[in-house]
Amino acid sequence: MKPAKEIRVGNIIMVDSKPMIVLRSDVNGSSRTGFTYKWKMKNLLTNSPQENVFRGDDKFDVVVLDKKPVTYSYFADPLFVFMDADYEQYEIEEENLGDALHYLKDGMECEAVFYDGKAISVELPTTIVRQVVYSEPAVKGNTSGNVLKEAKIENAIEANQHIVMVPLFISSDDKIEIDTRTNEFKKRG
Repeated sequence: MKPAKEIRVGNIIMVDSKPMIVLRSDVNGSSRTGFTYKWKMKNLLTNSPQENVFRGDDKFDVVVLDKKPVTYSYFADPLFVFMDADYEQYEIEEENLGDALHYLKDGMECEAVFYDGKAISVELPTTIVRQVVYSEPAVKGNTSGNVLKEAKIENAIEANQHIVMVPLFISSDDKIEIDTRTNEFKKRG
């Protein structure tokens, strides 16, 4: 059990016997009156957001989730199926994948996150390389400053094709490196 003052953003804690990830933490108060912690959290099982205020000495169980390397296999509406090295299949609901949906590709390696023996989401590598499917050509004269344009990247499911802002010199069929945490272009791949 950890007191609220030791909980950080990204920690997974049990609140009312539900696993919650802390997305944001705001601290109010003083050392004389005591500190309060306002947390914005998300339920790991239902993805529902929640905000609560706790005192600094409130105690919480910190949960350590299991992770296992898996490979994306296929989409079985409404579930995404991943397979590990032992050919075990894990089904994850679309709403639990979040931004990972934009980058999934057949045979892509990632990590499945497990809670209580059930796969609840996946973690992508921090950078991935994807091919640009479509991008507008650059307009002559539009080169002052850091000018960006939209580019659609390849994906396993066309309905989830993602748009990334890229520099003007990127064109269709180029491979680009993307930071999956910020959804930003890093460099030409």
